[in-house]
Amino acid sequence: MKKVQLTFLLLGICLFHSACQTNRDPRSEFVESLIAKMTLEEKVGQMNQYNGFWEVTGPVPQDGSALLKYEHLRKGWVGSMLNVTGVEEVRKVQEIAVNESRLGIPLLFGFDVIHGYKTGFPIPLGEAASWDLEAMELSAKISAIEASAAGIHWTFAPMLDVSRDARWGRVMEGGGEDPFLASKIGQARIKGFQGEDLSNPQTIAACAKHFAGYGFAEAGRDYHSVEIGRSTLYNIVFPPFRAAIEAKVSTFMNAFNTLDNIPSTANVFLQRDWLKGSWNFKGMVVSDWGSVKEIMVHGNAIDLKEAAEKAIIAGCDMDMESYAYVASLVQSVREGKVSERLIDDAVRRILGLKWDLGLFEDPYKYCNFEREEEVLKQNNYEKEALDIALKSIVLLKNEGNILPLNKTQKKIALIGSLAMDKDSPLGSWRAKVPDSTAVSVYEGLTALSDNITYAEGAKVNLGKTSFLFPVEINEDDTSGFEEALRAARSSEYVIMVLGENCFQSGEARSRADLGLPGVQQQLLEKVYQVNPNIILVLMNGRPLALPWAAEKIPAIVEAWHLGSQSGNAIAKVLFGEFNPSGKLPMSFPRSVGQVPIYYNALNTGRPAAENKTVFWSHYMDESNAALFPFGHGLSYSEFSYDNLQITNKGDFQFEVSFDLTNIGNRAGAEVAQLYIRAHSSKIVRPVKELKGFKKISLKENEKQRVTLLLTKEEWGYYDNEGQFFLDPSEFTLMLGSSSQDIRLIDTVSLY
Repeated sequence: MKKVQLTFLLLGICLFHSACQTNRDPRSEFVESLIAKMTLEEKVGQMNQYNGFWEVTGPVPQDGSALLKYEHLRKGWVGSMLNVTGVEEVRKVQEIAVNESRLGIPLLFGFDVIHGYKTGFPIPLGEAASWDLEAMELSAKISAIEASAAGIHWTFAPMLDVSRDARWGRVMEGGGEDPFLASKIGQARIKGFQGEDLSNPQTIAACAKHFAGYGFAEAGRDYHSVEIGRSTLYNIVFPPFRAAIEAKVSTFMNAFNTLDNIPSTANVFLQRDWLKGSWNFKGMVVSDWGSVKEIMVHGNAIDLKEAAEKAIIAGCDMDMESYAYVASLVQSVREGKVSERLIDDAVRRILGLKWDLGLFEDPYKYCNFEREEEVLKQNNYEKEALDIALKSIVLLKNEGNILPLNKTQKKIALIGSLAMDKDSPLGSWRAKVPDSTAVSVYEGLTALSDNITYAEGAKVNLGKTSFLFPVEINEDDTSGFEEALRAARSSEYVIMVLGENCFQSGEARSRADLGLPGVQQQLLEKVYQVNPNIILVLMNGRPLALPWAAEKIPAIVEAWHLGSQSGNAIAKVLFGEFNPSGKLPMSFPRSVGQVPIYYNALNTGRPAAENKTVFWSHYMDESNAALFPFGHGLSYSEFSYDNLQITNKGDFQFEVSFDLTNIGNRAGAEVAQLYIRAHSSKIVRPVKELKGFKKISLKENEKQRVTLLLTKEEWGYYDNEGQFFLDPSEFTLMLGSSSQDIRLIDTVSLY
């Protein structure tokens, strides 16, 4: 360790002992003392994040941008690197920063750890369908253990964007359409990533993204403009981010979109006024990839220099891959266009995170070769991956109790190229999960039954899929239809695995058509003509519009992209080894023309006609209702709700208690959901708002008394000035199995 690093360590120890004796803050004192030593160029350098740019085990770059980045590392003009992974690579880059720069300030290493690092867990929207917060916290914890073993300090997750539009491909990365559910999920994931102590080398810093409004991109088109009212901003968009601060999230990421025609990265209202002002967020804000430069592309800055000025003034602390801060902020400060106080504030936040991670004490604490070998060379967490995959599956329809299937069924046809696919189940944003390593549906089913006959039927895509390039969809190849029809004719039941491959949803994967891609709908209808006993297994990263299937197909299973153990999880549900318990976190539309569609809509002044006139809020050619509503999910069991009791505990706290009984013939789990509706309010509120839920496992005939608590926080909302408000109103309380399947109703008065 070079001399300056030893000085840092000794200084930190002295400050710690001094603080113990005087109640001073060693973190603050250390950071301030370091800032005092830094030149303006070194401060701005800490605000600069570069993507990995060369194999550090190879030769040093000799020209171009790679050489520039290398020289910036040596000067201490880089604060963070992303996409540098593995202990050997991380350590070598860290050694350059620590041993060759003047002050030896260690780097932060970030990576997109979204739903697993080496072990593939379900995509976040799939995990959200479990409504199991403990399971989601555990999957994030395991992801942190694996990522930190590879030298990673920081993940760009969780995504907290509420979205009501399935056309937007990034719905796969979030928690769905409801702010209450998304808030709870975000807190669980943050706790899983960060643990109780960020200096523990098995944890990583989390990042709440994207602030703000990104999930409301117009027409569901990624990166598009956002136009929303203040009530939507304060009550739908903001709550998950506010909850993230309560969970002590370390960092925020701003968004690509505009809000009120101002890019989020340059938006003072979002970052300075609300995030760092009203909410008093003390952590660090990073831009999204190139979003500082894109301020200029939006037309909000004349050049890169002005874009950098607007971003730092707005409150963006770190520039991810725009080269903007490092190129011009020093000059802007010296010209008086940017206050050095803003630079110091940003650097203070960045250095504070490095302190929290323990990097000043030991820059290489995440660089343990033995731990990397132990954690990442074995499949340590397949049991946990299977558990969360099982809990994420949603049984959408089960007409005539066609499911579960009997393992001794004489013959079952398995149709669809996705059934053999070992890559698509891993989903988009799969980090370092090895390609094509998921258990396929075919492998899962044949491990439990000898009576499976496979036919491809139709390819979903043509050629190799890629994260960076568009997917080429099979729009006309039906050459496999006849083989599939032969298999269907000769079988008792048909399992059809249809949907999207892994890169048909995710970032930049917006879709205008939400049906089955390519020729899959045509295949489904032809198979139905020869054998209607179909179990449709959907593999997808977003809600789909499947009205024909919902009407005709007796059983539909939503299986998302479930990760490494996908095929085993699907097989266990289909054959009844696991009783499905998932519930939809996002409404499925009947038609793309209904989108955006969501359960917590406003009533309007004309919710329904009192006579047969047309003058009410509806479509002439489609129902208003979702195909499958928020919170929907069936079980192989049945559950009854009885004996509702509401107890006023004072100070606007009410206990809501009821009996939940498993009246089915097998053990199962139910997600009981509590909704409220205000009878009158200062601003119009939705017809239903989720304000509580609990997942309860019950044996056959078992009854349990369930209690949910409503507090002032659940009753209230934010007015159009962003102030918390509580109406002295009557409320309807609704308990049920989904937002539409309400079992118990009562009224509460807050007068």
